[in-house]
Amino acid sequence: MLYLRNVFHMEPVEAFNVYYLWMGLTNFAPLLGALISDAYIGRFKTIAYASLFSILGLMTVTLTACLPQLHPPPCNNPHPDECDDPNKLQLGILFLGLGFLSIGSGGIRPCSIPFGVDQFDQRTEQGLKGVASFFNWYYLTLTMVLIFSHTVVVYLQTVSWVIGFSIPTSLMACAVVLFFVGMRFYVYVKPEGSVFSGIARVIVAARKKRDLKISLVDDGTEEYYEPPVKPGVLSKLPLTDQFKFLDKAAVILDGDLTSEGVPANKWRLCSIQEVEEVKCLIRVVPVWSAGIISIVAMTTQATFMVFQATKMDRHMGPHFEIPAASITVISYITIGIWVPIYEHLLVPFLWRMRKFRVTLLQRMGIGIVFAILSMFTAGFVEGVRRTRATEMTQMSVFWLALPLILMGLCESFNFIGLIEFFNSQFPEHMRSIANSLFPLSFAAANYLSSLLVTTVHKVSGTKDHPDWLNKDLDRGKLDYFYYLIAVLGVVNLVYFWYCAHRYQYKAGSQIEDFNEEKSLLDIEPNQRHDQSPS
Repeated sequence: MLYLRNVFHMEPVEAFNVYYLWMGLTNFAPLLGALISDAYIGRFKTIAYASLFSILGLMTVTLTACLPQLHPPPCNNPHPDECDDPNKLQLGILFLGLGFLSIGSGGIRPCSIPFGVDQFDQRTEQGLKGVASFFNWYYLTLTMVLIFSHTVVVYLQTVSWVIGFSIPTSLMACAVVLFFVGMRFYVYVKPEGSVFSGIARVIVAARKKRDLKISLVDDGTEEYYEPPVKPGVLSKLPLTDQFKFLDKAAVILDGDLTSEGVPANKWRLCSIQEVEEVKCLIRVVPVWSAGIISIVAMTTQATFMVFQATKMDRHMGPHFEIPAASITVISYITIGIWVPIYEHLLVPFLWRMRKFRVTLLQRMGIGIVFAILSMFTAGFVEGVRRTRATEMTQMSVFWLALPLILMGLCESFNFIGLIEFFNSQFPEHMRSIANSLFPLSFAAANYLSSLLVTTVHKVSGTKDHPDWLNKDLDRGKLDYFYYLIAVLGVVNLVYFWYCAHRYQYKAGSQIEDFNEEKSLLDIEPNQRHDQSPS
């Protein structure tokens, strides 16, 4: 955001829209990456190709800072919007680099976690413990990296954009080398075909048999196609009583089976397992949609608070000034502190004292509440800051810690809960799709944020009064915008409660039966420790 504003001299709303639209594309791409991975080339090759695109993207963006021809001339005017605008070539090279980064993200994000899980044999107790350990280390490492990037890297970017961009470029190159060094040690899972074709077959088969009458409760009058599950499938899904119209796809009619007992037409007869997999997807979609507003709250804070910080006293001691973009690291520190407390102290305490465990949906709902509180608090702090500004006194930047801590708690509950929810409620071979849903939530949130910013910018101002999101924060009403998102969050909380109340957890049992005390990854939600991957 600061690079677009200070180097490319974009106005705030223009910079916000570029950022939101790019992040929307970046978070939508994993859905396509998951499809390519599962259907055609597998997870290893998808990560490998995507990593190369990521390096190209980082190198291109670094070049826009390094070469004077690829960015507008420097301008010492305190108002960047009064400086020279970038030309078409400069914008084209910048957007090309961002596009390469989106392609790289599309391949890495949906496949990195499933590829790591592939390395463990989940039919053994040791393998299940290994998966739990992998989740912990993966997200702990991610949090540490975010803290590093929002402090050290951001500080170096205030010194030099070339140095600031060169560091992640170099680290990405090292990561790719390490990734390929491990090639001979990896377990490779072959792609099993497109998940979407299986979904389409169930829908088509159910439609072909739409006139078939079946009982609402399975009373044995219908014969369903239930072959043995494929090797490697860890959970066999029994027939459920939800979305009964899809069950018609698995009803065996005359001519549906060959003499060998296999479907004569795969677009007319599907197995119970295939039908229930489609049901899992349908069940998850409403819960997925309910998480979008919380992400809108987070992305709004991550962008606007940077500009708030530039207007506040950022001194830590007499000689050091905190970079404005580093203020958001408070959320990550909150996650790093709270998650171990939650996992290792609070969860065991509640179980010992009350035999109570927070379900995944309850955890996500608590996160939504924290997002609402965070936005109300952010609005209050901004109102106080603007009042102080009119009195010519600067407010300490650490007042922003209040909403950022609440947003960190939102991420600890809602976002980590969403990731585990997607991974636990989808069948094993659909994990890439499951892991693409979380970035897809961010894509929808970024597009919604762009729409909100554009709309509020256009309709909230008059000839006599500047709009809420005026480029001069002291003249705008950013706190009103925060309150608007908080109100949307309250409406969304009601919607989430409705979705959660109607949700049925994935049925089935682990084929290799392990004790609850031995496994933190038991797929039965009413028996799990709610172990979060962080």
